[in-house]
Amino acid sequence: MRLKKGMTVRVISGNHRGEEGKILRVFPKSKRVIVEGVNFIKRATRPSQENPTGGFVEREAPIHISNVMLVQGGSTTRIGYKYLEDGTKVRIAQKTGEEVES
Repeated sequence: MRLKKGMTVRVISGNHRGEEGKILRVFPKSKRVIVEGVNFIKRATRPSQENPTGGFVEREAPIHISNVMLVQGGSTTRIGYKYLEDGTKVRIAQKTGEEVES
């Protein structure tokens, strides 16, 4: 997976197109990510000690990784790889050629 937890991404397709947020969680097997503040769903919860009344809770649902794109310097970019002189592999932004921090 090229995207990691904590990266800022923009949704590029679907109902939430154009919205930005940080990646909260990554699911590599299903190729999905949870983005902060995007794709909210309502879940019914049973009463518990933390929430004695129960009721409905709104939280983010996963989005497929193909529907989000990394935001670097205010614009979206793809991620590529480059080997440095010492042999280490680093991730770079395709538009600018700059190194991507995770």
